[in-house]
Amino acid sequence: MEEPYLSDPRSPAPFAGGLADVAARFDPAPASRIARSRTPRRPPPRDPLATPPDTTLAAGFGIDRCIDLGVLPWVRVGPETVVLVESLARFTAARIALTAAFGPLRPVAVTRQTLMAALLAHFGPALAHRAETRAPAGESCRSIDSTRLRRIAACLAVLCLTGAILYPLAALLVAFILATLSLAVTTCFKFATALATLRADAAPPPPLLADADLPVVSLLIALYREADIAPRLIQRLERLDYPRDRLELLLVIEDDDTATRSALAAADLPSWMRTIVAPAGTIRTKPRALNLALDFARGDIVGVYDAEDAPAHDQLRKVAAAFAAAPSDVACVQAMLDYYNPRKNWLSRCFTLEYALWFRLVLPGIERLGMPLPLGGTSLFFKRETLCALGGWDAHNVTEDADLGIRLARHGYRTQMVNSVTQEEANCRALPWIRQRSRWIKGYLMTWLVHMRAPRTLWHQLGPRGFLGFQIVFLGALSQVLLVPILWSLWTIPIGLGHPIAAVIPPQGLTTLALLFLLVEVVGFVLNLIALRRSGQRLSALWIPTLHAYFPLGTLAALKAVAETLTIPFYWDKTHHGHFHD
Repeated sequence: MEEPYLSDPRSPAPFAGGLADVAARFDPAPASRIARSRTPRRPPPRDPLATPPDTTLAAGFGIDRCIDLGVLPWVRVGPETVVLVESLARFTAARIALTAAFGPLRPVAVTRQTLMAALLAHFGPALAHRAETRAPAGESCRSIDSTRLRRIAACLAVLCLTGAILYPLAALLVAFILATLSLAVTTCFKFATALATLRADAAPPPPLLADADLPVVSLLIALYREADIAPRLIQRLERLDYPRDRLELLLVIEDDDTATRSALAAADLPSWMRTIVAPAGTIRTKPRALNLALDFARGDIVGVYDAEDAPAHDQLRKVAAAFAAAPSDVACVQAMLDYYNPRKNWLSRCFTLEYALWFRLVLPGIERLGMPLPLGGTSLFFKRETLCALGGWDAHNVTEDADLGIRLARHGYRTQMVNSVTQEEANCRALPWIRQRSRWIKGYLMTWLVHMRAPRTLWHQLGPRGFLGFQIVFLGALSQVLLVPILWSLWTIPIGLGHPIAAVIPPQGLTTLALLFLLVEVVGFVLNLIALRRSGQRLSALWIPTLHAYFPLGTLAALKAVAETLTIPFYWDKTHHGHFHD
């Protein structure tokens, strides 16, 4: 059998572009830690890794196969082909396929990071394509026929407009019924999930693990134009209480983002943090960057943070304990999110109230009711093996988090909430808020379209309760904000201006509707108050009624989301951070 040997990446490379250059460029950790050197049994007369690779070897073998098998054909030396191998066990598993393709082999043991850095340096476009198409086409919005979608939307628009012109009162009544139904269903859903949360027994948290029993955790953070906040991000993450030999942070930067790269270079990153430069591709989204970084991660658990995050110092220990105590079908753990600038202005207060209700009552209730959990975009932790088996994130979905929550449920996995909080920066400027919310609504709509392509299959995979919850969360996110202006128009009745709907609904019916709307207001106020108290945020309850002025921003965002779904469905309308500090 061929004897593996280790080359020292620190040795001078007689040929530019060899593995030494690759390791120095992409892996700032000392070479003594990158490759655990030992005396080679059969040192070659010349280090073949100092020679630039023959890219046709790996291209012919298949880049995806190289990554999956943990090998990389490097160069031919005489009759032998030098092959980088992640481990002897993986080389043994791949040996038959490699021998069939190349004949005699000379394996060279390197670390996973060095192997992936070599791939990234010489096969960037192939890795970009892999990151963009990692999720199965049948579960990705990249396979949605946009032309067909626009035609359907145009037909529906013409149909609705024709109906409104020919039968205005009937059209108004139909729209009014749909708006009322959407409001009632959404309110009942919030009440049911909140009740499930409040009635649940407060189980004691699982015991924390000893350091020796902790799993390796890889944290992935996609950064784009975050030069201002990057240094503060590093400071926040350095506060995490977790053994550094079991923790790695992968910061993914786009290839044209020189400002963020310079900021990180000046930050003097500790040895457990590394940067990865994502090669250009056909799209530029957060999930694409995460998919690329996933191949570099060595952890058993993969976590995701955002650039502005300030997680609790013991969050990773709680996550590790939650996974250790959870059943085998729990593949994801979601931490709670809150804001560190809740009192900056009125908009930040409303955003904080909304987040409190979602993360303190609704999401825990969804989990307890056995419905698929639409994940939040950060403070998510996955079993790496399961995440890779599912194909990572859908790189084309602008709410890749919520989509992944549904994909996990469809494949029989569950998500569990953990009692740990990550503080974020509340987007408290009107136009950026609308842009961010439009991206969320667009992503929810795209997620609904993807998974409803086969509704019968979805019904069988999620079950009746899960299927219903999926419709309420994802379709309701759009229908409520689009239809609610019809209900707002009813305010013309109490101020004496009249309303066309009074011609088709008798006074008794209008009175019943008024009582229904009052009940909705009471339920909403009480739930928001409970959620606010559970969050610990020191905000006055008097801000809750002002949410009525906050919700119209969602309608504007929904209109933008629908337009972008039909025109630029994969466009990532980026939120800029760093305007407010913790």
